[in-house]
Amino acid sequence: MINGTTDSDDPRGDLVRLAAQRIVEEAMEAATRDLLGRGHYERRGEHPGYRNGYRQGRMKTSEGEVHYAVPQVREVDGAILSEMRERLKGRTESLEKLALEMYARGCSTRDIEEIFRTEGGRSLLSRTAVSEVTEALWEEYEEFATRDLSDVRPLYLFLDGVAERLRPGAKREAVLAAWAITWEGKKLLLYLAPGTKETTESSKEMLENLKRRGMSDPVLVATDGAPGVIRAVEECFPSSLRQRCLAHKVRNIAAKLPEEAREVLDAARAAYQAPSRAMAKAMREDLVERYGKDHPTAVACFEEDFEACIAHLQCPPAHRRVIRTTNLLERLFVEERRRVRAVGHLFGERAVLKLMYGALIRVSEKWRGIGIADFEKRQLERLWEQLVKKQKEEAKPVTKSTSTPTRIYSKNRT
Repeated sequence: MINGTTDSDDPRGDLVRLAAQRIVEEAMEAATRDLLGRGHYERRGEHPGYRNGYRQGRMKTSEGEVHYAVPQVREVDGAILSEMRERLKGRTESLEKLALEMYARGCSTRDIEEIFRTEGGRSLLSRTAVSEVTEALWEEYEEFATRDLSDVRPLYLFLDGVAERLRPGAKREAVLAAWAITWEGKKLLLYLAPGTKETTESSKEMLENLKRRGMSDPVLVATDGAPGVIRAVEECFPSSLRQRCLAHKVRNIAAKLPEEAREVLDAARAAYQAPSRAMAKAMREDLVERYGKDHPTAVACFEEDFEACIAHLQCPPAHRRVIRTTNLLERLFVEERRRVRAVGHLFGERAVLKLMYGALIRVSEKWRGIGIADFEKRQLERLWEQLVKKQKEEAKPVTKSTSTPTRIYSKNRT
């Protein structure tokens, strides 16, 4: 099918065009199934007619031109498809409204029927076809949430959350998200679901969900400083490096410093981004000695979780800037917020989650991957082997000595 584009800076326009394209294409597919008496890949059997590819259809809306794919059929009368195309030309306003509402609350069969009804009241789609359209509109969301991840090998995993109002009038609740950079250098959105907060329980449920669906352990996991998320990562991925998001960390230090103490923040940033872990530790000692007395609170914040702040220094230098923060996910949430505001009002938890997914997945499709050279891959493989070995050694139970202690009799005491 012909893919929509999202080059516009107008989030509402993007949502409308993408949703309108999906509605029309699913309606055309449903009508074609009715016409041929079978699905796309089902055997022809006794039914006449067959598919013969697609042609491009287009319609002008107030949000721009929408391109969609129209199935072509042979040996049967395909007039119904032409009639549907003609009907759409006069119903773009209704279609646009329906497209936006689709993201906010889903579409009812009545909504779909109304779009594809003639002036005489005749529906161009059967009830079965209409039901198929409404089900297909949500299919991609369900597939995302349950799809098999056994073919996903995350090299770096990133976790974060955003607070959204999932129910009208209620307080904002956490929606947890995870994305990864794979061993092939691809960036993938993996998870999006509500959690009570960024607690250990909610975070652990997210990570166990990913593992149940087949995702392998990453070399490094980047998170913010939420204690619940940190504990969940350490429990679920004991061999993985844990990277503290430096963007969050530096902001925390800055909040504890007066404006005139900028040099402390610069020194902290330099230590976190040192060329090596040994140099980072030397720079930490220097910072503590120079500024510890004058700015004890900020220095304590700098030292807290220091090993996690410099975990990225064990990875290839070309990757460090990408993996030391969760900034990409934060930028993704900014885009999601723009698109949520474009709808204006939502209708409950499912509606918010579906809209968030619709916005986030479209943006994530534009992500550019990172390059991983052969020598960098070998370096990371050796690092992973060392991490697994270290974890196994630390997990070994401590065995008590079974030898009989030498008894000291009173006559031998001095």
